[in-house]
Amino acid sequence: MTRKIADCRKYPSEMDCSLAISGEEDEVVRAASEHAVSVHGHEDGPELRSQIRSMLEDERVSV
Repeated sequence: MTRKIADCRKYPSEMDCSLAISGEEDEVVRAASEHAVSVHGHEDGPELRSQIRSMLEDERVSV
């Protein structure tokens, strides 16, 4: 299974957040949602999780 990554550095924020979360898709969506709520003040729910899922990218693995 391809690991996914959510990277706050790709999206402008007032906090200049540098967090990147990687793992299996459901893990990343859950963790990124919790981060978006606790740090960025978003409201958790299906819409937020759907938006996060649509922004995930495949993690590049260096060999």
